[in-house]
Amino acid sequence: MYLENLELHDFRNYEQLAVTFSQGVNVLLGENAQGKTNLLEAIYVLALTRSHRTANDKELIRWQASTATLKGRLHKATGSLPLELELGKKGKRARVNHLEQAKLSQYIGNLNVIVFAPEDLSIVKGAPAIRRRFMDMEFGQMSPRYLYNLSQYRAILKQRNQYLRQLNHHEAKDKVYLGVLSDQLAAFGAEIIAKRLELLKQLEHWAQVIHAEITQDQEQLSFHYVTQVAADQLTSVDQIYQTLQKMYAQQQAKEIFQGTTLLGPHRDDLQFSVNDKNVQTFGSQGQQRTTALSVKLAEIDLMKAETGEYPVLLLDDVLSELDAARQTHLLTAIQNKVQTFLTTPSLDGIARKLINEPKVFEVNHGILHEEEPH
Repeated sequence: MYLENLELHDFRNYEQLAVTFSQGVNVLLGENAQGKTNLLEAIYVLALTRSHRTANDKELIRWQASTATLKGRLHKATGSLPLELELGKKGKRARVNHLEQAKLSQYIGNLNVIVFAPEDLSIVKGAPAIRRRFMDMEFGQMSPRYLYNLSQYRAILKQRNQYLRQLNHHEAKDKVYLGVLSDQLAAFGAEIIAKRLELLKQLEHWAQVIHAEITQDQEQLSFHYVTQVAADQLTSVDQIYQTLQKMYAQQQAKEIFQGTTLLGPHRDDLQFSVNDKNVQTFGSQGQQRTTALSVKLAEIDLMKAETGEYPVLLLDDVLSELDAARQTHLLTAIQNKVQTFLTTPSLDGIARKLINEPKVFEVNHGILHEEEPH
């Protein structure tokens, strides 16, 4: 798949924009604070209805405007598909092929994107919440069912935590109701854990191949999903569900005392190992960066396997964070494979040599100017 064009109205520092893209590599050149990253963010928001940079939608709407509109024409194997997203004070309105979608979950998954920015190196060395968000954002694009289960889980988790606090403060007494919430949470939690395990196994396979190539077979990458459910209980959705049920029953007094849910997929983590050593703790910065790059590139292959289409790749100033060898591997891996949007202050050195006929735009105060091909 690739994004044919994009129209923005009052998004970030773009008052008005209409641009047509190449299905290969699109390079956005410019100094800092000109709008390069904002354009990548717009593509991400058009795909996922939310930003990867802020949780506050108001920040996406241009200063003193009341709404922001994003439109794009997506080209897929099945044909051309117009997408439209409107952000306003009353929330979001999404349209696919000019038809308004009743739920945002029905809209997400039409345009699949992968973003790789310097902060994505924190997938490896950052907090567990970053890795959970990574799994949820990527797997939610690939699987509408995963997205639905996650949405239900979060809603019930919020209810359950609220009720645990009421029990803790003696504002409620009915533990039967707590049991009902625990059962529902276990059911959706089991689905999430099982799907994460399934997709992580596939992602690990692709990442191992890429990691071995980058390190010239000197290093072996492996994943380990960290959960409180014992390994021998992870054999099926039903087994995980029954185990979570038992664990919630066993932890009930402790959870009431603490006023919060202490176990489930919202507490799980993902561990990366290189040559059987935890790369988060013992890996060098180079190993951590190679791991992050391998995982990100593996996502491209996994999305293709799961959805039948390659995603759109957003590379936000990431070349400056990678050495020559990793830059070369990244640019070679994406060549003639995925539509790519690359932001950089200047296109020189390895990038200029390796990128085949890029479409280059200069970005200056929210205005795009297309460079003449060399």
